Amino acid sequence: MATSTVMQTVLATPVASSLVKNRSRVSNLFSATYVPRLRGSAGKRVRCKAKLDDQIKKIAESGSKVSPKFLDLFAFSGPAPERINGRLAMIGFVAAMAVELSKGQDLFSQISNGGVSWFVGTSILLSVASLIPLFKGVSAESKSEGVMTSDAEMWNGRFAMLGLVALACTEYVSGGTLL
Repeated sequence: MATSTVMQTVLATPVASSLVKNRSRVSNLFSATYVPRLRGSAGKRVRCKAKLDDQIKKIAESGSKVSPKFLDLFAFSGPAPERINGRLAMIGFVAAMAVELSKGQDLFSQISNGGVSWFVGTSILLSVASLIPLFKGVSAESKSEGVMTSDAEMWNGRFAMLGLVALACTEYVSGGTLL
């Protein structure tokens, strides 16, 4: 549709006489009074993002409840998956760096020396602790104040996920510990 609109606009503009040698043929094909008409279904709806942001802030400030349904919580854009993964990544990154500094073991040797059981236990504990308020309908945005906001937690979790991947890749390529 965009290509069609551009072509109609190009064809609707008058042709310069210096560019065309046989003006009579071109003017018969494309008159200068041609105005492209868009179909009725080609209309666009434009929304102001500032209004949407204001609506989101109002919802967050009102302490709105999230849906306590299991499928809504674990949907792709639901509140649980990224928040739980971020919390696990934050604890995992700090724990991996602490063990690396104290014992000198890289990430892969930490996992092979009993790290899987610690990972599973921590994952279950944090997942249950994160899901209890969500099943009660309390959103993280309604409880965030000051510096410790839910957005800050999400960004810290994202950086921790990237940090864990970077740590694993760096230690794999170098063949030893990072520090």
